Amino acid sequence: MYILSKELFFPSAKFADADGLLAVGGDLSTERLLLAYSSGIFPWYNEDEPICWYSPSPRFILFPDEVNISKSMKTVINTGIFSFTINRAFSDVMRNCKMVERKNQEGTWISDGILDAYDKLHSLGFAHSAEAWRNGELVGGLYGIRMGKVFFGESMFSKISNAGKFAFIKYVQYLQKQQVQVIDCQVYSSHLESMGARMIDRESFLHLLTKLIN
Repeated sequence: MYILSKELFFPSAKFADADGLLAVGGDLSTERLLLAYSSGIFPWYNEDEPICWYSPSPRFILFPDEVNISKSMKTVINTGIFSFTINRAFSDVMRNCKMVERKNQEGTWISDGILDAYDKLHSLGFAHSAEAWRNGELVGGLYGIRMGKVFFGESMFSKISNAGKFAFIKYVQYLQKQQVQVIDCQVYSSHLESMGARMIDRESFLHLLTKLIN
């Protein structure tokens, strides 16, 4: 594990430990965050901890053209019970993701510092959100970072059943039209696996980043 200073630097992701932890410290500046994502690294830590930087292997990703939409979700989409928007409520999406209770996890990595840093990335056109609405209320959504032909998904929430999945599917379809070729889901989740996400080794993931991020 590396201890970062104020210098804008990350060690190679291949030096991450078995849990994916690569480095501790540094800051959440725009420049450092963009360097991290383009290097296959992301921040992940609880509010009362120092900044921790991860690059897990294997990496959980989704190729947009492999997204699996179940019959039940096709029905949800076709009924029109949700409406879909992009970048209409970025800060609200992040704050809703912050409130999600996650099994076997204490606290949240979406600290005030994370909120401020990603709001700045959003204002610069790097961070994006997708939203699901019902009767004018924000009921689901996700946010992440887009660089080149890669979208790095960060977090998702649902206030009612299927709202988050709806926003995710609609956004994947949008990204596919935008020629995005990889969606980074970071670490395993069963519901994203059911939608087509799969594991690849870190070396293959880093090779994709080299090709797809200009």
